[in-house]
Amino acid sequence: MLGGGMPELPTENYPTKRNIFCCIIPECLQRAMHRLLHYLFHTRNHTFIVLHLVLQGMVYTEYTWEVFGYCQELEFSLYYLLLPYLLLLVNLFSFTLTCVTNPGIITKANELLFLHVYEFDEVMFPKNVRCSTCDLRKPARSKHCSVCNWCVHRFDHHCVWVNNCIGAWNIRYFLIYLLTLTASAATVAIVSTTFLIHLVVMSDLYHETYVDDLGHFHVMDTVFLIQYLFLTFPRIVFMLGFVVVLSFLLGGYLCFALYLAATNQTTNEWYRGDWAWCQRCPLVARPPSAEPQVHRNIHSHGLRSNLQEIFLPAFPCHGRKKQE
Repeated sequence: MLGGGMPELPTENYPTKRNIFCCIIPECLQRAMHRLLHYLFHTRNHTFIVLHLVLQGMVYTEYTWEVFGYCQELEFSLYYLLLPYLLLLVNLFSFTLTCVTNPGIITKANELLFLHVYEFDEVMFPKNVRCSTCDLRKPARSKHCSVCNWCVHRFDHHCVWVNNCIGAWNIRYFLIYLLTLTASAATVAIVSTTFLIHLVVMSDLYHETYVDDLGHFHVMDTVFLIQYLFLTFPRIVFMLGFVVVLSFLLGGYLCFALYLAATNQTTNEWYRGDWAWCQRCPLVARPPSAEPQVHRNIHSHGLRSNLQEIFLPAFPCHGRKKQE
């Protein structure tokens, strides 16, 4: 009996969802999936870099093979058609820099230098805290990356698509990469959509009729028009759908990244600050004696200063170390 209440029921009679899941999927398959997910998301590897380049290559191959050729026949502006290639060059350059640039790895040699770059707020980043893995004093705004296994100065997040951490020294390249990737996807979508609309207008398809399964005549509607275009240009329509979805997803993330840059926050700080706000919510249970600590962004000094810090990051000066 528990506290004079109802008798404790045996837990083995009530299998959990995990037990049911284990009964359905063989154990060997579970171990294989676990190893695969661990390899993809918890170790440094080039899988997503290759996937990124393959998808980008497929989109631009289809754009070059069909859309560019058809648009030239329709006498589209050449500058308009070449814009995606210009964005691609800038994107690949910034992508490479994001992958290979040191994000701001903290070592024994530069530990003291990084400690003086940012002020400790004593809430999210208190003084005299050591990293249990690297055995280094943690500068303000730094974090240990469990994937790369090193501490990073002004840590933002670990990006599997570039196989690198995003920190103080490569965040500018990451923003340019994200901006040009979004712009190139949107440009390809706009050019492809313009081509299809131009084709519909020239062919006067909206005034055509079709016969349904019952033998009735109907004026061409939007749904049937999309089906007709998909059957006529299946690869272009499929590519268009892909880049449209990609443009919205990347556009949303780009707005979030620009917001963080404008307010001088990192993804890590935004996440931890948001969690701290949840902890102060009256609906969240916490010990009565615990007093919530209010996190305040002390690093934002205006839009111009914040953007300057992103694109002209401060490098620790060795002269300061000698003065210490």
